[in-house]
Amino acid sequence: MPTATTNEPTLESLQAHFPLTLPVPTPTTHADLISTRELQREEDLLRNPYSFRTWWNAIQTAKEASALLLKTESPTDLSPDAAALLGPLSSPTARKSLQRLTYLYESALVNFPTSFKLWKSYLLTRMTYVCGKLIHRKRAGGRKKFPEMRDALEEEAEDLEQWEGGLDGVAGWAEWKALVATFERALMWLPRMPRLWLLYLSIFNHPFCPPQISYTHARRTYDRALRTLPPSLHSRIWVRYLLWAEKRGGATTVAIYRRYLSIDPSVTERYTALLLAPENPLPRPLEAAKLLLALARKAAKGEYTSPEGKSSYQLLIEWLEVAEQHAEEVGLDVEETVNSNADIAKAEEAEQVASQQSPEPAKVDGQLIRFAGPAIAVDNDGKVLPAYNEDEDPTNLRKLNIERIIKKDGLEVYKDQAGRLWTGLATYWIKRGEFDRAKSTFEEGIASVLTIRDFTQIFDAYAEFSESLISAMMESIAEPDEDEDEESIKDTEAELDAKMKEFEELMDRRPFLVNDVLLRRNPNDVQEWEKRVALWGENDDKVAETYTQALTTIHPRKATANFHRLYINFAKFYEEGGTNGEAEADFDNARKIFEKATKVNFKAVEDLADIWSEWAELEIRHDNYDEAIRVMQRAAAIPKNTKINYHDQSLPVQARLFKSLKLWSFYVDLEESLGTVESTKAVYDKILELRIANAQIIVNYAAFLEENKYFEESFKVYERGVELFTFPVSFEIWNIYLAKFVKRYGGEKIERTRDLFEQALEKCPPKSCKPIFLMYATFEEEHGLTKRAMGIYDRATQIVNDEDKFELFSIYIAKATANYGLTATRPIYERALEILPDRQTAEMCLRFASMERKLGEIDRARAIYAHASQFCDPRVNQNFWAEWNTFEIETGSEDTFREMLRIKRSVQAQFNTEASYIAAQMASKQKNAEEEDEEEAPADAMAAAERQAGGGAKGPSFVASTSNPVVKPQEERPDVGAANADEIHISDDEDL
Repeated sequence: MPTATTNEPTLESLQAHFPLTLPVPTPTTHADLISTRELQREEDLLRNPYSFRTWWNAIQTAKEASALLLKTESPTDLSPDAAALLGPLSSPTARKSLQRLTYLYESALVNFPTSFKLWKSYLLTRMTYVCGKLIHRKRAGGRKKFPEMRDALEEEAEDLEQWEGGLDGVAGWAEWKALVATFERALMWLPRMPRLWLLYLSIFNHPFCPPQISYTHARRTYDRALRTLPPSLHSRIWVRYLLWAEKRGGATTVAIYRRYLSIDPSVTERYTALLLAPENPLPRPLEAAKLLLALARKAAKGEYTSPEGKSSYQLLIEWLEVAEQHAEEVGLDVEETVNSNADIAKAEEAEQVASQQSPEPAKVDGQLIRFAGPAIAVDNDGKVLPAYNEDEDPTNLRKLNIERIIKKDGLEVYKDQAGRLWTGLATYWIKRGEFDRAKSTFEEGIASVLTIRDFTQIFDAYAEFSESLISAMMESIAEPDEDEDEESIKDTEAELDAKMKEFEELMDRRPFLVNDVLLRRNPNDVQEWEKRVALWGENDDKVAETYTQALTTIHPRKATANFHRLYINFAKFYEEGGTNGEAEADFDNARKIFEKATKVNFKAVEDLADIWSEWAELEIRHDNYDEAIRVMQRAAAIPKNTKINYHDQSLPVQARLFKSLKLWSFYVDLEESLGTVESTKAVYDKILELRIANAQIIVNYAAFLEENKYFEESFKVYERGVELFTFPVSFEIWNIYLAKFVKRYGGEKIERTRDLFEQALEKCPPKSCKPIFLMYATFEEEHGLTKRAMGIYDRATQIVNDEDKFELFSIYIAKATANYGLTATRPIYERALEILPDRQTAEMCLRFASMERKLGEIDRARAIYAHASQFCDPRVNQNFWAEWNTFEIETGSEDTFREMLRIKRSVQAQFNTEASYIAAQMASKQKNAEEEDEEEAPADAMAAAERQAGGGAKGPSFVASTSNPVVKPQEERPDVGAANADEIHISDDEDL
């Protein structure tokens, strides 16, 4: 308050102006209340006291006149500070206007005491003179009709009334009190009007509102509003009530929010934020923690949905953060935690024992007695309410067992977030100064997590904790307190040395701890057990212990790949005398390990076969050859029932081992190296009897017999092989068999050789028989008859696939030319033209025509060219037309050349109508364009003339040929190119 001076009015002088409206001013108490100009209005009102319009018009006229007077009023003689205190009532005109309007409103309300319109206008007018000018905010968009309380609080906080100016609560206390009394009278007449209540409640948020009104009276008014208005309108009151409580803070906020949360827990998160807000002078972390814990548990059960979209885990983490930041206020200490855990364990044990017992029903005279069960709380909807829990009651002051809650509500539910939960629990103990408990918590967490992510999170926090503890101890040693003596400093140094040693051991343990995590996640992971063995390095005792633990822990049917390698490596460990070979070799233990491994039911038969093979190799490495043979004999023992299915997974691998080709292959290799010929043959024969041999076994067996000069027996093995296998496997065996037989006997057993070839060709598919035909024909040429060889070639051209026919015809023609001359090839060429597909017919025709030209048959050659032209598109097969063009130039006449051009145009027109050739023609054009860019100048004038004729110019003049020139074969002529590599080959099947 400003101090009183001679020129400045005092507080008492300012208060002297009030009260203005109490008692209600009248013309008898205030002579200047009515002017002479207003006498007519008073007479009208006296004549029509029950006309609402008359009263309303009089009030509005008075308000307009008052507003006009205020605008034309001269400046007040009060100081700025005094004017600021009085606000809207700082001028005499304003004070007089308030009295005149009050007189009119009060007079009207005598006749219309239940008029809402009149009361509202009266209250707003009184508020204007007391609270000041109301600032209206413009909103973008509309508001939800029934918003959630969280949204309603945010919207209402933005829309709270704000005033410009206002009457000071001390100087104008009397007028503030009169305004409140007016609201009370209005609500006495209209208690069910929510707008009047909201208008009344709005003045409690005014910054100048006296404390006598804005605290206790305001709280009681909010309570009266809730008791008076129907429940459907309570939400409108609660929004303002909660916002008012947030501003008041302290016990008021707690009491009001607790009341509201009992009916609507949706704003619990907002309430907890208020309890822990930095501006809150009296935070309540225990209550906030209990509320968050209750929300997290309800969300986990699906009974609560966070308005902010938080999951149950996020709510639990918020609770954990509160426990970390306020460890002393929220949680129990170590001793209390231990006692609490013991009590909970006893209670659970007693409950479990009681549930296992089946009490006998109580009877009286043979009649069952029905007892009432425990009291069950039921809500209004008939739902059973949960039992009372002290940990969720915010009014209960008992602290929380943080360790128990994290393990039960966190680790048992959110197993994938174990790292964060364990570190949170350890942080809680660190904040309480319980470093030993924090260390044991870190160790327990590391020993229980199942993922590398969780392990890394815990280990990093553990290492950071250790480093910070060591740093703090080093600082305390470097800057000791004055009160510390030398003995305490030495104790600190000793403790520091122990902590540093523990930290180094922790860093050294990290690889082992990571391995432990992976093995806990999958104890059947063979590769991780191998890594653990490697981690121990040269510590033979730990290596042996790890191998033993691995073989005991791993389930054979669930193990990952190469489980059998653990047994093999363990045996080699004993065989080699430990990891570094310094210990004495222990063959007995190695054999015992192999013996034990042979009884393990592995996933695959091949794994067991590897065990037996490695055992035998162990004996071989130490020159125990007979023992190696005996080991393989044991492994390859054939049971009485040989009809067992090798792939039957329901049978153990030991029962299916005798059908393992891998085992028999090793056994037979061992017999070949160490045994006799007879013993090796016996093993090979067993393989064939069991019908597990492959083509390689057949070839190896035959090669073994051949090396030992058992040629006929080797041929019998080949025959057994071709009986066992079908094509295409038997094709390889036939190739080797026939080559070996021909090489062995040559021309001695011709008929037998022919029978073998015929037998091979009997079941050979067309795609595989070409090599056999060629070998057969070569044999006949070298050791048989040429006529039979030519017959074989002829058969081959009819049987082999279309892809091989062209090559066989070429060989057939070459052989016929060599044996019978060129004339004998005509029927072969003719048959080739009938059999070969279109894409190969043109090439064969070129060769046929070349042969006829050599024989001087020009007309026959021209007919062949004409026949081949139907298969050659001029834009694709340019080589063919170039050769025919050269042929006509050299041997033809002008008529024959024109006929060739006519045929060329006809063929081109024919191919233009077929869509299948369009793509090939386009590719050919592109290639020809590239060739023309690189083509050299023509060698002579005739070539230039030919180029001109091909370009559409008139053809050259021809001179009739008087002799038949000798034309070089196609192979010797550089101007006739090979077949087009980019030609699109279209088979006969595609033409159909």
